[in-house]
Amino acid sequence: MKFLLNLYLDAADPPGERSDEDFLAAAWQAGELVSAHAFADPSIGAVIRVREGVVSVTEGPYPGTSDHVVGQYVLDCESRDRAVELAALMAGARPGARHLAGGVEVRPLMDAAGMEM
Repeated sequence: MKFLLNLYLDAADPPGERSDEDFLAAAWQAGELVSAHAFADPSIGAVIRVREGVVSVTEGPYPGTSDHVVGQYVLDCESRDRAVELAALMAGARPGARHLAGGVEVRPLMDAAGMEM
């Protein structure tokens, strides 16, 4: 099954606070890491909305939250439990690991037929 892991940080967190080496090593060695993407600073992004046919563009991060997505990982794991186990490596569950304040969201991916589960 494929899972998307969204890595969140608080906008107030200084850059470089995350540490995903344990996660990357475990997922890569197990052959479960499909892809990884780090995002640029959200201040240079844009949010696009269409309301009643009118397009609006808001510069900067998605409003209404202090957390923002800083990276995404796609995993191909045997189970949701395994995806959660790997996500916990990023979130600082291992002794001595830095705590990730924003958290990691684990979401199953669907193919054209729907859920793989």
